[in-house]
Amino acid sequence: MKWKKACFGIFIFSLLLGLDQVTKHLAVIHLKEQEPLPFIQDVFELQYLENFGAAFGVLQNQRILLLAVTSIVLLLLCFFYWKIPVGKRYFPMQCTIVLIAAGAVGNLIDRLLHGYVVDFFYFKLIDFPIFNVADCYVVIAAFFAVVLIGFYYKEEELTFWKKEKN
Repeated sequence: MKWKKACFGIFIFSLLLGLDQVTKHLAVIHLKEQEPLPFIQDVFELQYLENFGAAFGVLQNQRILLLAVTSIVLLLLCFFYWKIPVGKRYFPMQCTIVLIAAGAVGNLIDRLLHGYVVDFFYFKLIDFPIFNVADCYVVIAAFFAVVLIGFYYKEEELTFWKKEKN
C-alpha cells in the first residue's frame, strides 16, 4: 500500500509541478519586458520579475545556499511522506507534503536553469511582494500544516515521525 500512496503522490506532484512550470513559461513569453498587465485595476496585476533571492526577496544572490537548503528540505519531505501511515485519516497530511514539495521543486528548477525564480503575481493594492504559483503551493501547504498539526491530529497520531526504538 505504501507504493500506491507513493505513486499517487508522485502523480499529483507532477501535475502541480507542470502547472507551475507552464505558468512561469507563459509569464516569460507574455510578460517579460512588458508593462504590467492589470487584472483588477489598482488591486491585482501580472508583472514579470526575476527573483534572485527567496521569499520576499531575502537572501538575494545566495543561489548555492538556496539550492542546498531546498535540497535538504526535499529530502526531509520525502522522509516524512514515506513515514506517514496509509489511510484516509492521513490523506490531508500527504497532500500538504506534496504541495510543499511541488512548490519547492518548482522554484528549484528555476534556480537551477536560470539562476533566478520567475515571479509574476502582484497584489498592487497592498504592495505585496511579487510571487508565483509555486509560492502559492508552499503558503497554502504551510497554512494547512499548522491547522492539521494544531487542530486536526491528536498528539499520539503524530508519533510515527519519532525515531523508532530498537
